[in-house]
Amino acid sequence: MATQVTTTTAAATNTRRGASFLQIAIALQTLTIFLQAVSAGLLLTSSYGETLHGVGARVMYGASMLYVLAAVLAWKPGGGSPRPVWHASGFLVLASVQVVLGIAHVPSVHVPLGVLMFGLSVLALARR
Repeated sequence: MATQVTTTTAAATNTRRGASFLQIAIALQTLTIFLQAVSAGLLLTSSYGETLHGVGARVMYGASMLYVLAAVLAWKPGGGSPRPVWHASGFLVLASVQVVLGIAHVPSVHVPLGVLMFGLSVLALARR
């Protein structure tokens, strides 16, 4: 009986940790996307804006990959829903498209997609 209670308690703790890591990953992603919007403004007004925006793109992409990792860790070992994994994977696809559009200098799609990504990331954060 004591082993069952300990196992249940450990599973609940793992689920909470996975959910906390997922919340942190989504918050980090949201913050990096917001900072990309700020650096896009600097891109138009300063000489160092392009460098800052390029570095920020790499950090944002890394944050999107971290979101996928956090979603998988919250789902598989924690026994949570697989839905966040699908959301995180879709977001990584959007981030990939965003990077390609930025490199190709297609601002007519790059900018609105960035706004959409920020809105979706805020929504994902609010749902957690």
